[in-house]
Amino acid sequence: MNLLFPTAFAQEAGQPAQPSLIYNLVLFGGMIVLFYLILWRPQAKKNKEHKELVDSISKGDEVMTAGGILGKVTKVNDEYIAIEIAKDTEIKLQKSSILAALPKGTISQI
Repeated sequence: MNLLFPTAFAQEAGQPAQPSLIYNLVLFGGMIVLFYLILWRPQAKKNKEHKELVDSISKGDEVMTAGGILGKVTKVNDEYIAIEIAKDTEIKLQKSSILAALPKGTISQI
């Protein structure tokens, strides 16, 4: 029965001091600061850069999608864009699927 319910033995008279409330608040605050610096801030910066990239896409730009498709932008709407991936072959995508804007002439070099 000791496997399920371990036996509790009596402790000595002197108990260790309890951490103070200030110590706990400093520890908790430090964890929040680390969370902000390591996770939240870099992700917010990355999202901001991606939003700027998507907003700057215009007709004639060469782009790469998240799926790895390279193409030339032919139409731009508020939420969608049309990309020509081959002669007379056009696909429509959400703007958020754009991963990178490529330098002009990249597609012709491949």
